[in-house]
Amino acid sequence: MTEPLHQDFRVPKGKRLRLKTTPTSATGPFADKDEAKLFTAECIKKIQNLQYKLFVEQKQSLLIVLQAPDAAGKDGVIRKVLGRVNPQGSTVHSFKVPTEIERSHDFLWRIHSCAPPAGQISIFNRSHYEDVLVVRVNNLVPKETWQRRYEHINAFEANLADAQTKIIKIYLHISRTEQLQRFKSRLDMPEKHWKLNVSDYSARDQYEDYRKAYEEVFARCNPDHAPWYVIPADNKWFRDCAVASLMLETLQSMNPQLPEPQVEVEEIRKLYDAELAESTQQ
Repeated sequence: MTEPLHQDFRVPKGKRLRLKTTPTSATGPFADKDEAKLFTAECIKKIQNLQYKLFVEQKQSLLIVLQAPDAAGKDGVIRKVLGRVNPQGSTVHSFKVPTEIERSHDFLWRIHSCAPPAGQISIFNRSHYEDVLVVRVNNLVPKETWQRRYEHINAFEANLADAQTKIIKIYLHISRTEQLQRFKSRLDMPEKHWKLNVSDYSARDQYEDYRKAYEEVFARCNPDHAPWYVIPADNKWFRDCAVASLMLETLQSMNPQLPEPQVEVEEIRKLYDAELAESTQQ
């Protein structure tokens, strides 16, 4: 059941994906929400087992890049799926407005130090792609500057792949209608008022500009070693299923292995048996 959940949402190579005609809602093969949640829970159990092997193996790493419009569910999918692994072997990095020190370096400087070392999973909540998205839409740097960044990003990701880092990039695709409903829920729920931001609403006026910016990202930064997936996100439960399916399949393809023991297990067993026998005689 796992393949159709995410493979259908892989951005095709060599074709221009149009977000306007790409579905934001899906239900998959599930009869209802409960069946979907059960599937997600089963995936997470398998993910946790594979992450343990990845951590112990210490040979490969996984980078998950998460991009989305406001209210599409980045925090939710991290909390419910991506972050359900042992925190000892995973880290979530949120990239907000660059600090003064970060702006004094190249745009990838703050990103590279957050790439996962061997055995680890890094989850980017927003990422280096902000420097060809928000920067482009808001005219924060000259066009010739952000145009060159696609090539820099591709080289950066190729370098990570050469270092045995598996990369998957996820865009949570939400409709304007659903986004507005989620903004309203934040207004209606005091415990979510901390999320309110005037810029979230003003960004809706730039909806088409962001759509064009993302479409160019998908066209120019979508190699086999760092593919993009556009996941329908109007239904939160399906979003979680699809992301869990993708994360599971990715870890399975990495096939992490537990290392061979560095001691003679039978010798240790003999020592244990001898001590156990001695203790029972006392």
